[in-house]
Amino acid sequence: MAKFFKPNQMQEFKEAFTLIDANRDGVICINDLKEIYSSLGRIPPDSELESMLKESSGPLNFTSFLNLFGEKMGGTDGEETIKNAFAMFDDEGKGTLAEEYIKDLLANTGDNFTADEIKQTWKAAPIAKGQFDYKAFTAKLKGREEDEN
Repeated sequence: MAKFFKPNQMQEFKEAFTLIDANRDGVICINDLKEIYSSLGRIPPDSELESMLKESSGPLNFTSFLNLFGEKMGGTDGEETIKNAFAMFDDEGKGTLAEEYIKDLLANTGDNFTADEIKQTWKAAPIAKGQFDYKAFTAKLKGREEDEN
């Protein structure tokens, strides 16, 4: 699957690929995965790592890496599904939710976000006058620009 990414996304993927490719040979192998997992404090069994590598149709070079991410990103919930999930909390149907309300939900329900995770999320969140614009946020998640809405 060929997925076209924006230049800033390409740069982020390149940085991630370079970080994972510990031996800098241009291909992510099982030893590279062991190295990155080790730095995170976990070493999964070889069978799990091999299973990850098998998701690629060949050697996991940068092009394959991009294709895998394109497939994974394309496999997420559709834009309408994500918008509808936010809309469940939007009783007035405004397309926005109070910033503090969203922060509270993130911190106290489901897989609780840490203060740092909320801070990271808020860097990309479209917020104006204390209102989180979930329609613009959903478009951004799905790789569309806000002005395409």
